[in-house]
Amino acid sequence: MKLLAVHPSGLMFTRVFLRLEPLGLELIAAAARRAGHEVRICDLQAEPQRNFFRALESFRPDAVCFGGNYLANIPEIIDLAKAIKARLPDCFVFAGGHSISFTAQEVLEHAEGAIDCVLTGEGEASVANLLDAAADRSFTSVPGAISSAGSGPPPVFVHSLDDIRPARDLLNYRRRYFIGTLDPCASIEFSRGCPWDCTFCSAWTFYGRSYRAASAETVADELAHIKEPGIFIVDDVAFVHQKHGMAIADALLSRDIRKEYYLETRCDVLLRNKDVFRLWRKLGLTYMFLGIEATDAETLKRYRKRSSTDTNMEALAFARELGIMVAINIIADPSWDRARFAELRQWCMEIPEIVNVSVATPYPGTEIWETDSRKLISRDYRLFDIQHAVLPTALPLEEFYEELVKTQRVLNQKHFGWSVIKDVAGISARYLLRGQTNFVRSLLKYNSVFDPQLQLADHKRKVRYELRLPSHREGKAARAPYIHAPAGRAKRALDANTEAFLESTRSLAVTMSQCNLVRLSIILHDFRMIHRQVRRATIKIRRGISAIGHEIGQDCIGLRNGGFGILDKLRLQIAPKPKVTRAIVISQWADVIAGNAALAFDQPPLGLCAAARFRDKAVIFGAEAGAHGAL
Repeated sequence: MKLLAVHPSGLMFTRVFLRLEPLGLELIAAAARRAGHEVRICDLQAEPQRNFFRALESFRPDAVCFGGNYLANIPEIIDLAKAIKARLPDCFVFAGGHSISFTAQEVLEHAEGAIDCVLTGEGEASVANLLDAAADRSFTSVPGAISSAGSGPPPVFVHSLDDIRPARDLLNYRRRYFIGTLDPCASIEFSRGCPWDCTFCSAWTFYGRSYRAASAETVADELAHIKEPGIFIVDDVAFVHQKHGMAIADALLSRDIRKEYYLETRCDVLLRNKDVFRLWRKLGLTYMFLGIEATDAETLKRYRKRSSTDTNMEALAFARELGIMVAINIIADPSWDRARFAELRQWCMEIPEIVNVSVATPYPGTEIWETDSRKLISRDYRLFDIQHAVLPTALPLEEFYEELVKTQRVLNQKHFGWSVIKDVAGISARYLLRGQTNFVRSLLKYNSVFDPQLQLADHKRKVRYELRLPSHREGKAARAPYIHAPAGRAKRALDANTEAFLESTRSLAVTMSQCNLVRLSIILHDFRMIHRQVRRATIKIRRGISAIGHEIGQDCIGLRNGGFGILDKLRLQIAPKPKVTRAIVISQWADVIAGNAALAFDQPPLGLCAAARFRDKAVIFGAEAGAHGAL
């Protein structure tokens, strides 16, 4: 059978910042080819749509497969499927991928027979069986298959990630793939799945909270065969398992494989596995994406990020220490007003990292889809690209887009504006000399793509296909559906220590309380030590005061200077502590100083004067500590 595998066109965000090779489609193509089928790939991200229609005429495929990882591409997939049926009525058309797995039934209804089947879950595991069943259009025995005539068993995982290898040779324009300044760039996966459960994400519901990893030797062998100098590691969370990350690094070192790497991970994973990231920095890890998502604790809790603002900032500091360029994502909530956007701009300008701002979007397969989808102001698939607002906005929609784009432009100018033109020009010149234009083109496209008027106009387009709202049973809590059924720890390739770390982040509220108690005990210990020092100084002062009268004034000055010195020492000791405990400890310590100072003098006016001056100094330090903590 002749199979044409098709990736739809790029979206708004991908037209500027990145264009990644269709790794999932390459894996499907490789699985079909191993089963004896003749396969070609057409990637509409990197080639014009006319190439697709030329392939239909020249190749005359018996089957066409569409990769539907992005929800916003579904209308295009449906229209192309209808065009295929108009030209090749007997062609077997099927679709698969992340987003289509969550919307399979409605996609079949929208297609009105143009799509014969949707293959949900990991398509590599079942695509060969599906193509065998295509002859009689009976899919009831194919895992993950859904059709209007019936469905097969639930989807299954591939037996091992070591058994699959993408058909990279089938891509026509490999040099057109890039991310940021990695140009050209290939993609690779070290692992699949995410054991966390953020409310806005569907990676954990797709993979059933599993986490599987390819062996170090398999990864090293694949990297050795990739020609591109830049590598994007597509794992949802890179290096969750410390031993796995170290094993891959060792395998690459033994083969002397050197590339430039870009990956995504979590802040707490980065801090837990510092040695892994230090080693990978030496191997060529240059860029890192951290999904911070929010700058305040309340929003992090609502998103169930299971992280804290302190952890996030500590992770950024560690990445800077390693010399890794970090890009972070902040989710703009539709409820934001102008002041909140301005606050975000100020926050972002105070850190050196690249900041991307996306719009909170409820996707099918996420918890917020189950809870917030009834509030949608649009169900147009094309607007679900994290750059359009599909929930009601506090600002008028036009003003919301103006603030969003204003924020994005300010942050873009921070790294690619005139102030850094020399650095950007140097990078661009190097790529142009090698014949690579992706990065340079992305700089020129920015203002033509990110335009509030264009985004507003997108809402006025005629809608032909609309998302179906989830059905909720009365009295039952809404839960995001799983594609692959969860199997607990049995499907997580993690050791006991990593599982314990994972569990600790899941109970973050309790863990944070425990941490605060530990911090408080440390501060109290420091306070007791200082208190002892003050009491010893007080005894010495009492003994010295009995000498001669005029020394009282000198002792007062000495006590003042010594007390201020201890206050300075205290400020240094508690600087890393939470801002709430700083002010409490300083205030308590000032009370002790005041009491001891009063006892130190036989003349109460002098003692009270010293106490007042100590308290004033403590108030100043308390204000400084509070302001520092608020920053």
